[in-house]
Amino acid sequence: MNERAKITRRGFLSGAAGVCALPFVVPASALGQGGVEAPSNRITMACIGVGGRGKENLRSFIGHQNCRIVAVCDVNANRVEEAKKIVNDHYGNAGCAAYRDYRDVLARGDVDAVSIATPDAWHVLQSVEAARAGKDIFLEKPLGLSVKDDSALRNAVRGYDRVFQFGTQQRSDRNFGFACELVQNGRIGKLRRIIVSVPASRAVGLVRPAPVPRWLDWDMWVGPACWRPYSVGIVGNCGEWGHISSFSLGWITTWGIHHVDIAQWGNDADNTGPVEVEGTGVFPPEGLYDCATAWDMSLRYANGVVVRFIDKGKRRQGVLFEGTEGWVFVERGVIEAEPKSLLQERIGPEERHFTIGTDHWGGFLDCVKSRKTPVSSIESAVRTDTVCHICDIAMRLGRKLRWDPAGEQFLADAEANRMLTRSWRSPWHL
Repeated sequence: MNERAKITRRGFLSGAAGVCALPFVVPASALGQGGVEAPSNRITMACIGVGGRGKENLRSFIGHQNCRIVAVCDVNANRVEEAKKIVNDHYGNAGCAAYRDYRDVLARGDVDAVSIATPDAWHVLQSVEAARAGKDIFLEKPLGLSVKDDSALRNAVRGYDRVFQFGTQQRSDRNFGFACELVQNGRIGKLRRIIVSVPASRAVGLVRPAPVPRWLDWDMWVGPACWRPYSVGIVGNCGEWGHISSFSLGWITTWGIHHVDIAQWGNDADNTGPVEVEGTGVFPPEGLYDCATAWDMSLRYANGVVVRFIDKGKRRQGVLFEGTEGWVFVERGVIEAEPKSLLQERIGPEERHFTIGTDHWGGFLDCVKSRKTPVSSIESAVRTDTVCHICDIAMRLGRKLRWDPAGEQFLADAEANRMLTRSWRSPWHL
């Protein structure tokens, strides 16, 4: 491990004091005119991880006049230069800085907020350090590689009083919000069952180690994850590394997080979780990809609702809420109901409403200014991520597990509880 990769470099992890000692940079330009946000009122942002999803987030934020992207960061030299060019071309100047080490970004005193879209194994560490450095956080899903890591991030967001928006953008989609309003306001009667169906991970043949490309800092890419040699078929969008258990739980979280989140929302479970989980899963017998390629899980909640969580090979992708008097189905671009008249319902002023915008990124920026809680909060993020994790644990152990949503641990099962924690590669630590 070289000096640059040491987590204690420049005393960064000694706490927020080192960050606060840096000069606070205030834009010196004049007040905005013609309806344009004054530079001194803009949120300054940095984008850490600018691959496929990270680049999409960058493009989403860059279109807002109330923020300014001042830095981009990626261990992939090609990607970070491309992102820098996108930003500078948009603003018509050369003001965006490019970094290979996220700690250099977090040490900047003029960065108000960060967008983090790195591989899953990095999410918790980078987000905790961002919170410690006084940055608000827009984090791509899923959260972390273990329930304990998720809890550590929640503690940091709370402790440092940061605004946190999870990248579950379906909460900023009117169809998903309306479906959950119908359910929570009793339009389908008493909620009995929810069926969640999402794509599963895939298998691939054996892949041999290959030379690390010159444009990639492989040691930093792996970071706190379990070490493995570089191979073609790892680095790329989450369709590649996202099927490898060293770096991700697979699509049971990567894709599952989206629709499980809506199930949690509609079930009014943002601050709780199931009490039992059981089911089966299929894993590749060999090859580079080793996450579940199929599953059929059942989760029971204390309110009597049962969630069936499956891969879409078994049923149409989406979320189906079934009640005693009807049902509502929602998927991206689709909402259906029985009776069909439910789709014409209006939620009354005294009923339960959700604040449903159409701009997940703009909603985050608004909350950075107002200090309000975004629609995809750290609380809902941890609970949704936990559902995916305990499903993965139950299918690996092959038995029914009882879950304590208050204590966030399994009941009377030491083996299962050990799987709530995952070790980090030295020297990375919280």
